[in-house]
Amino acid sequence: MAVPAPALNDAALEIRANKDVNPAAVKDTTCTDKAAKIDTHDMNVATLAICGGIQGSIQKCGGAPKSTTGVSGTAKFTLNPTSSGATLNVSKGRWEGCIRAARATCPTGSFKSTCVGGASTGDIAFTLTNP
Repeated sequence: MAVPAPALNDAALEIRANKDVNPAAVKDTTCTDKAAKIDTHDMNVATLAICGGIQGSIQKCGGAPKSTTGVSGTAKFTLNPTSSGATLNVSKGRWEGCIRAARATCPTGSFKSTCVGGASTGDIAFTLTNP
């Protein structure tokens, strides 16, 4: 008698990783150093480290910061509003979508890009670098 395979514990991660890419989520994406070594796990942790942390049930950048960083190991995200005086209020979904879209253009290394929306006024300029 065959025993059924156990459920995958990482199914949620697999689903999140397979979301569609919307190229219109970003603009002006430029690959800055294709040889920069940025670990995927570090990048994923840094993604959720912006705004003091947006992991778990937190769905949005809180506190209306004028800038923020998310750092983990070999990955550092730096975010700044493009409009003077604006603050960041990006949702987790929008932020992850912007990263997926930028990574579609620059699949390896570091980059700079602009996330469409996500600030009190205008867009968010962001970079991914190896600190």
